[in-house]
Amino acid sequence: MEQISKKKMALFAGRNSLVLARAVSDGLGVELGEANTAEFANGEIHCRFSESIRGSDVFIINTHSQWEDGSINDSIIEHLVMVDAATRASAKRITVVAPFYGYGRQDRKSAGREPITAKLVANMFKAAGADRLVSVDLHSGQIQGFFDGPVDHLTAMPVLVDYLRSLGTDDLVVVSPDAGRVKVAERYANQLGASLAIVHKRRVAGMKNTVEAKDVVGDVDGKVCVLIDDMIDTGGTIVAAAEQLAEKGARSVIAATTHPVLSGPAVDRLKNSVIEKVIVTDTLPIAPEKQFDKLVVLSVSGIIARAIEAVFMDTTVSEIFGGNNQS
Repeated sequence: MEQISKKKMALFAGRNSLVLARAVSDGLGVELGEANTAEFANGEIHCRFSESIRGSDVFIINTHSQWEDGSINDSIIEHLVMVDAATRASAKRITVVAPFYGYGRQDRKSAGREPITAKLVANMFKAAGADRLVSVDLHSGQIQGFFDGPVDHLTAMPVLVDYLRSLGTDDLVVVSPDAGRVKVAERYANQLGASLAIVHKRRVAGMKNTVEAKDVVGDVDGKVCVLIDDMIDTGGTIVAAAEQLAEKGARSVIAATTHPVLSGPAVDRLKNSVIEKVIVTDTLPIAPEKQFDKLVVLSVSGIIARAIEAVFMDTTVSEIFGGNNQS
């Protein structure tokens, strides 16, 4: 018996990423499937796909963050439940699309008796039946090695660079808010034809989300400074760096970051800071109460759609970014 098989794509989304997923489905020209995700009275999450996905190439989108109906842990569990459902429904291949990868900052032991939770999350997705992982701007490149399978590490750089170019400013300086982001900032500087500067900072021992900006390496006097980072959580790092740049004579300061986590005092800090504009993407949903005048939200749906299409067609993903997505 001989049979010519046809590839079929199935696209689903968790409740935390429905808006982004609909934009991705429009870009692909593929209908977003119904996962029928709901909760029992005790909070347990359940899903049931409306159509058969036997033999399909399944892509399940959900970002790992707090949202109006649940916590970051709810988002991760919902994602895992959907992957397990697809596994048991005989999907041919399952790709987890996590625009923001949960627990990405817990990627190593910085002190004794600590977990490496980024690896634990990767293990859970593999155990649930995921074959592949797609994410945007992981907190550190080493997370790619935590998942036992192919990982496509996308970057929001093309979207952010296009917007920064549209500002028409000639005297841009790309600034890394700490030493760990220098390589990423250098890529942005090369793309924009800008110079590079670094803010030296130190974290306060024993205190989470507390930093002190110490000094600036590079010439920022009279320049438009663009602070590049992967996320804004409480805003402490980026606001402290902006103040340091202003003290060194920067004409204006712009923040450009991929993931708008915006926890706790972040919105108030950014509103009251010297930062003139905060440019982010839609990898995470932003609640109405967290939106403010300085905030500019760009979409990464096109990048994710192109990456999903490349995975489905078994073509290279890195060509989308000219190799600039490699950490």
